[in-house]
Amino acid sequence: MPYVTIPKDLSRIKNKLVFNLTKRQLISFSLAGGIGIPFYLFSRSVIGGDVAAFLMIALMLPFMAFGVYEKDGQPLEKILYHMIHARFLLPRIRVYQTDNLYSALERQAKIDKEVMEIVYHKQKRKSERKK
Repeated sequence: MPYVTIPKDLSRIKNKLVFNLTKRQLISFSLAGGIGIPFYLFSRSVIGGDVAAFLMIALMLPFMAFGVYEKDGQPLEKILYHMIHARFLLPRIRVYQTDNLYSALERQAKIDKEVMEIVYHKQKRKSERKK
């Protein structure tokens, strides 16, 4: 009787389409082929076949990396976005600040008291003017 292994983490299972590739891999490989193969065909007569092949591989590699590479369930573009965001957009030194709930309540009570005093003085002035 044949045995089939079942993965423990079912969230990592992805639908396969053509040639046992996911839709993401199929799109990225198609883009890589669409850029690399015409480059090779047009440049091999100018710079030679070997150099054109190496340049074709160098052109196709980023597209293939975007389709295949995944770390902790995140694709390469999300990883690059987080790296750029953390390295260049966020401040280098992050100041640790806490907001104490009790001090916030005290500040709010102080503001409420000031507002009530302002309202009381306005009402008092209105009543004095009427007299």
